[in-house]
Amino acid sequence: MKLLEGKKALIFGIANKRSIAWGIAQAFHEHGAELGFSYGIPQLERRVRPLAQQIGVGFVEKCDVSSDEETDAVFQKAADHFGQIDILVHSIGYALREDLEGRFVDTSREGFKTALDISAYSLVALARRAAPLMPDGGSIISMTYYGAEKVVPHYNVMGVAKAALEASTRYLAADLGPQGIRVNAISAGPIKTLAAAGVSGFRKMLRYSEERNPLRRNVDQREVGNTALWLCSDLGSGVTGEVVYVDAGYHILGMPEPPEKWD
Repeated sequence: MKLLEGKKALIFGIANKRSIAWGIAQAFHEHGAELGFSYGIPQLERRVRPLAQQIGVGFVEKCDVSSDEETDAVFQKAADHFGQIDILVHSIGYALREDLEGRFVDTSREGFKTALDISAYSLVALARRAAPLMPDGGSIISMTYYGAEKVVPHYNVMGVAKAALEASTRYLAADLGPQGIRVNAISAGPIKTLAAAGVSGFRKMLRYSEERNPLRRNVDQREVGNTALWLCSDLGSGVTGEVVYVDAGYHILGMPEPPEKWD
């Protein structure tokens, strides 16, 4: 049984084959969804278009989510191409590299505004434009991380932005629920992506998580994609305003050291 047969999904934030958004796209494609892709900067087009061709995606558009004009244009094109949509995926996050290296207290005003605008406000902007294209209801999901709740070294302003994203998820769920639109977030464990490469010490973060989480391994893009699949299908029809964890259980730990090191 194909869980998304006949559904149409717009996926924002694909950068390359390591993107979490690409893992989601693959899962959606395998279950019958018609897809549209958006990428953030011109340099990514040469990586995204081959991925689109690989699974027969004909709608591929650049969208700078910090620009209302560009965002409006992409949704107008989506309306012309699809008519209406059922699913919106927001897999977008950005902060200035220097704000992911030092101390949070040294975050610049401009760096703070940039991270919050692109990583959090963009969900609000996309949801507002997607809602009119979902007359029969739908599902909106975004990607977050545990650094929104607890301090993670060097995650800094991105953690604050993800906290805003999670709060926005709840407010959007309350606003759009009467229209039958569900809004949720997936909190994935550390995964090697283009965005993650900007976080200082990311390789140490991967090893730390793998050594300590209950499953003693890291998760991958396809596991996040499978979670997005059920969450956006009828299997998740009663779920909204939630943060769903796909992190091998790391978030349940109060003392993140493997038991064998306690003695």
